[in-house]
Amino acid sequence: MIITRVSRGVLCTAALIVPALLLTACGSPAPSSSGGGGGEGGTLSIATGGTGGVFYPLGGGFATVIRDNVKGYDATVQETNASVDNMKLVQNGSAQLAFGVGDVVSDAVAGTADFEGSPLDICSLGNVYDNFMQVVTVEGTGIKSVADMKGKKVSVGAPGGATEVGALRILEAAGVDPETGVERRQLGAAETIAALRDGTIDAGFWSGGLPTGALIDLASDGDMVLVPIGEYAEPLASKHGEYYIKRDIPANTYEGQTEAVSAIATPNILVASSKMDEQLQQDITRALFENVEALKKVHPAAGDMNASTAGDVPFIKACPGAQAYFSEK
Repeated sequence: MIITRVSRGVLCTAALIVPALLLTACGSPAPSSSGGGGGEGGTLSIATGGTGGVFYPLGGGFATVIRDNVKGYDATVQETNASVDNMKLVQNGSAQLAFGVGDVVSDAVAGTADFEGSPLDICSLGNVYDNFMQVVTVEGTGIKSVADMKGKKVSVGAPGGATEVGALRILEAAGVDPETGVERRQLGAAETIAALRDGTIDAGFWSGGLPTGALIDLASDGDMVLVPIGEYAEPLASKHGEYYIKRDIPANTYEGQTEAVSAIATPNILVASSKMDEQLQQDITRALFENVEALKKVHPAAGDMNASTAGDVPFIKACPGAQAYFSEK
């Protein structure tokens, strides 16, 4: 088992200064004249996540690409608690597009877990990039594994997000009762880092793309520790679904991280309502996947976008318009 200590040094080169084009895309969600997603033009709201993660800045890049490439449409970004809430926002029409992590999207389609008995009428505009469940602590907590979290103060992510779903499942797989075995806190990425710094929590879970901005910030302190969790990928996949995959956080993802750390990855899906106009589905998908180079300048996770494989998501159907675009590839 490898525990990686992250020490002081030059900040990770992946630390990002969000370009001006992103900042113009982020703001309060505007009402969409397209309602449930018709093709008559208007403003599309993109449900993302907290500002410390990847969904929010990348969503800003998506909004700019849509504004510049989908005729008649503007787009804005909603800051949310992420995946669970995002699926519900699309279902009720408060958002037209949303990011969702694979386990939550699968639950939403099947009508299980947080969506028990109420499957959502949603479809996929493609697999965007992989989320990594990253478990982080700092030196001095004595935490070297998930099992070491017993009796500790642990953030499992904000309510209504994929981090919380995955964190509770990982704790259970490690033999830690998620209800009584830890003192649970429910914080977003930025709040988790602040709490680690001031000692009000001992460890935190975060599901996000690589690198995650909030963790880049913590790594600069010189005492961040990434806890390996890859051993739980197989039991989670067996119990919940094949969207849990053991993958490493590559060495040097964060400042001073000289060794790879085993983690659990799940695909991130861009979701829309099945009621959205098919031509609009196709236009959005085309715009996004044909502007990957621009999106990579917003966040390197966009480099994983691949139109030839983005439609191959077994647990949610591709939107018809998106499938029409992917079929051209």
